[in-house]
Amino acid sequence: MLAELVYKRVQDDRMIIEHTGVSDELRGENIGLQLVESAVEYARTHHLTVVPLCSFAKAIIHKRPEMQDVLG
Repeated sequence: MLAELVYKRVQDDRMIIEHTGVSDELRGENIGLQLVESAVEYARTHHLTVVPLCSFAKAIIHKRPEMQDVLG
């Protein structure tokens, strides 16, 4: 695994981000940020609210007001 974002959809309108992981090989390249950004875009496209249980995803979303529209 080089990088992954694990999520699950619950109900018809909610997405829970459970885990984000990036290998040591890719650390420092903002891959984790890109994964969270992609998840947020996916949520917007599919009209989902996001519950970030993953501490990394939660920190990223809370630091960026432009992503907070998806929080549920």
